[in-house]
Amino acid sequence: MADRAVVVVGAGDALGGAIAKRFAREGYAAVIARRNADQLEPLARAIRDAGGEAHPFGLDARQEDQVVGLFDKVEAEIAPVEVCVFNIGANVRFPIAETTSRVYFKVWEMACFAGFLAGREAAKRMTPRGRGTIIFTGATASMRGRDGFAAFGSAKAALRSTAQSMARELGPKGVHVAHTVIDGAVDTAWIKENFPDRYAAKEHDGILNPEHIADAYWMLHAQPRDAWTHELDLRPWTEAF
Repeated sequence: MADRAVVVVGAGDALGGAIAKRFAREGYAAVIARRNADQLEPLARAIRDAGGEAHPFGLDARQEDQVVGLFDKVEAEIAPVEVCVFNIGANVRFPIAETTSRVYFKVWEMACFAGFLAGREAAKRMTPRGRGTIIFTGATASMRGRDGFAAFGSAKAALRSTAQSMARELGPKGVHVAHTVIDGAVDTAWIKENFPDRYAAKEHDGILNPEHIADAYWMLHAQPRDAWTHELDLRPWTEAF
């Protein structure tokens, strides 16, 4: 078994993958999870090729039994969970009149309820040891709701409140809970394909580099407990706020 593990729930091709790689470089066993395990193979291979340790898992993070099972398996077979990053987005746009109850509930399940499950299971393992870091990835919608994003905005705001509550409860027990506000476009294939004009801003550092965000996540984990950050907002210099 390794000495310590980072669990990244929502390890996609951009930010989640960059976070997993960053912690793997520091010697953490990278437990990477997303709905389709097959899609994790390139990321796992990249981590291993760089000399790191990677363990991919297929996971529906909305299912309590699957989340509990993942953390049980990691603790029993891989390493103690020292860091948990919840990085599921669910960023979809629907006019309010077209937002069905199914859409609203599914977005809430993905962006908030799944975060609660991951955070709770991480906290159960960390608090007896008196250490650990839990980071929730937020968005502009965590702070304010835009037109057409009632489901996403409400879910992200609820996740932020969950993080605040956990931070107040778990901080005195030695567990650092942080919430990040990713305020701006991230350098992803999806942005490149769907918003080419915005993606062009990459030429002058106008969109967020996933590796730079991952550096900030590592910084949060490495902070001494006399100077913990709970909420960190990250945005390109070009972004209005």
